[in-house]
Amino acid sequence: MELRGKRVLVTGATGGLGRAIGLALADAGARLVLSSRKEADLEELATLLPGEHRVCVADLAEPGAALDLLAAAGDLDALVANAGLPGSGRLDAMAPEHVTRALRVNLEAPMLMAQALLPRLRANDDGHIALISSLNGRAAAPRSSVYAATKFGLRGFGLALREDLRGTGVGVSVIMPGFIRDAGMFADSGAGTPAGMGTATPREVGRAVVRAIERNRGEVDVAPRRQVAMTKFAGRHPELAGRIANAAATKAADEVADGQRDKR
Repeated sequence: MELRGKRVLVTGATGGLGRAIGLALADAGARLVLSSRKEADLEELATLLPGEHRVCVADLAEPGAALDLLAAAGDLDALVANAGLPGSGRLDAMAPEHVTRALRVNLEAPMLMAQALLPRLRANDDGHIALISSLNGRAAAPRSSVYAATKFGLRGFGLALREDLRGTGVGVSVIMPGFIRDAGMFADSGAGTPAGMGTATPREVGRAVVRAIERNRGEVDVAPRRQVAMTKFAGRHPELAGRIANAAATKAADEVADGQRDKR
């Protein structure tokens, strides 16, 4: 899909990855509807990006907020579902509302918004839905049962929906970031990067979103090759991968969960 002049809703726009995605889309000529919970940050971002853009304040963890946001956004040509909550830590250490919030923001909201947006996109025989998943949506890791459930689910939803829409003018992409430096949930946790894994940048995520939409890519990994290869191996051989990586992976996962505790 050609992005120039198209109206694109970006959720989670004021986070580090959201800002990078917004900048990449604006540079490609898209007209954005920027959404997050932070009105002042949204207004500031809208003035910093090239072009003219709107803002819509929404807390997607609230019941009904996803469809209210879509209605407020007006006519759209594309959705970039980027908003997310960590949902990291041991399941039995979480309050039930933390589980509910992560499921609603990370999985339910993108699904409901995509469902509501589809009639318009199909009527126009044009448009795109980009879902920001994670390499955690391909390979399990300790202390991430809730987060992984949402990202596995988002990946499955996106790839299956893409098949439903094959042959139409509507595309679906799943973006799979790994460890991202300088921005995003992992960087915000303050945890150190596991040895040998490497990192990608927020700018690379933004460019990946633009590339996925413009070229109608089904799945785009945003991580060093070694990290992608290891998650693919873990996805095929979860028990073996878990045994090999357990001690080091658990220590790193505990650091991440501790750093994200107040963001659930």
